[in-house]
Amino acid sequence: MKNSHQDNSKTQKVHPLQGNPFLLNYKSLSVLCRRAISLILCCFACGWLAKDSSCDETTETANDQNIELAVLGTAQDAGYPQADCLKPCCQRAWADPAIRRWVSCVAVVDHKTNERFIFDCTPDFPIQWQWLEMNLPPRAKTKGRIDGIFLTHAHIGHYTGLMHLGREAMGTKDVPVYAMPRMKQFLTKNGPWSQLVSLKNIKLHELNADVTVRINERLSVTPILVPHRDEFSETVAFIIRGPNKTVLFLPDIDKWARWDRSIEKIIAQVDVAFLDGTFLSNRELPGRDMSLIPHPFIQESINQFSGLDETERKKVRFIHLNHTNPAILENSAAERQIQNAGMHVARQGEKIGL
Repeated sequence: MKNSHQDNSKTQKVHPLQGNPFLLNYKSLSVLCRRAISLILCCFACGWLAKDSSCDETTETANDQNIELAVLGTAQDAGYPQADCLKPCCQRAWADPAIRRWVSCVAVVDHKTNERFIFDCTPDFPIQWQWLEMNLPPRAKTKGRIDGIFLTHAHIGHYTGLMHLGREAMGTKDVPVYAMPRMKQFLTKNGPWSQLVSLKNIKLHELNADVTVRINERLSVTPILVPHRDEFSETVAFIIRGPNKTVLFLPDIDKWARWDRSIEKIIAQVDVAFLDGTFLSNRELPGRDMSLIPHPFIQESINQFSGLDETERKKVRFIHLNHTNPAILENSAAERQIQNAGMHVARQGEKIGL
């Protein structure tokens, strides 16, 4: 890539106010400031990508485990901060990039086979993939290889990152994408996603509810239908099983009472449960009818799970937090409320050995 900075020394003119030869003229000062800001942002981004934010109780030393699950994002579909939000909830994140959060997503890395699988492909895919490359790099020469993508449903935060697999970006070849029947049809029949199929950037694999898919000798995935606003596709949660631990990834559901299954029984079957924590309470969106965007409020979940044993409540990690949810901020009063109830908020960057 050619260097975009040009030598402007021959065209520079001294401003009339610059009597001191050691003072920079305005143009030079502008260039210097731009370069300094670029360098600072670059250093910050690299440091943040390499930062390993974690939840103390689940994080295990990298590369000590044969299989690791990593949380690549914890925010609702539109991320944190959200576009055009200048309310106090987002002003903090606009001012401080360190507290920004990517869209909810988890990855599973098998260090023995050098395979990497992603659960939901978000609008933040480029930086999430880069984080994965930097923090859980493959031991063999498989940089850039995606061994499988599992999609929960067709809302924008859960599949639109697929666009980066197209010829305008990565130009991948036959990346396995696992989807339920309606989700598969949605990708096949609608552009630009259909072009990913026709150009063989992705290869679709149909999932069926409650039918386990073995993705290698030690890893399996089971999709479970959940009630949600299914305008374009079904919605599923995934049970991810490794040799030693089992994880539930359930970022979206309408309400626990609308499900024909017992969430408590499913929590009992897993070691960690990443559950829909979109909203903390029903007071979060003044002026809006929250029944049109149903999710189990975290406060509802806390009440519902209060009767569980401490070991069961400890499994819960709330994920998919809206930008208005105060629990998205680490060490906030809302997060302490959740912790006092024996549960946790998922942390971007936390890792769990499977």
